Amino acid sequence: MLMRGSKDMTTRTQGRDVRTVATQPEQLEAFYREHLPFVRSYVARRLDDPYDIADVTADIFLRVIRSAATYQTQLGPPRAWLTGIARNAVAEHRQVSAQYEATVRQVSGRRWLDEDSADRIVQRVAAEADARVVLGLICEIPASLRAVVELVAVDGLAVAEAAAVLGISAGAARVRYHRARRLLREFPTFPRHEVTP
Repeated sequence: MLMRGSKDMTTRTQGRDVRTVATQPEQLEAFYREHLPFVRSYVARRLDDPYDIADVTADIFLRVIRSAATYQTQLGPPRAWLTGIARNAVAEHRQVSAQYEATVRQVSGRRWLDEDSADRIVQRVAAEADARVVLGLICEIPASLRAVVELVAVDGLAVAEAAAVLGISAGAARVRYHRARRLLREFPTFPRHEVTP
């Protein structure tokens, strides 16, 4: 039994080498005209947006051109090969559409910043300017001193708390912190009002 709008495409394509559709424009045109009704129907049965149907149909024939050289007659008739290509194209379209819709739902579920929120963020960014300078300068000091000064001068921990985080004694943390401060003060851009323990 044949579906409405489809003819026995196998007989006409059998005499043609499908692998030539990528290199011979007249073969591509004949293949396209022969299989377009089938592809349109196949896609229209699976998608309902006319623009999506047109896009996926065009994508299927682009895939035919790209993969024509790999067609193997012993694996089945051209229509079966074309159906596999169409099936993959529709599946990929559905997957991309689902990802897009999920992203839209995710974004639409978030509150956009109002003017007051944006102002508060700008104030926060300005307030943290010294911390950004210190973080930038920390990269210039020896690695053994970096963690302590970051935890104390940037994150605001007490020296004893920084020692606990790093798993070292409070005395060792205090020594490292003071060495780091001495090195950092040599930089002309170092803020002079950094956090003190």
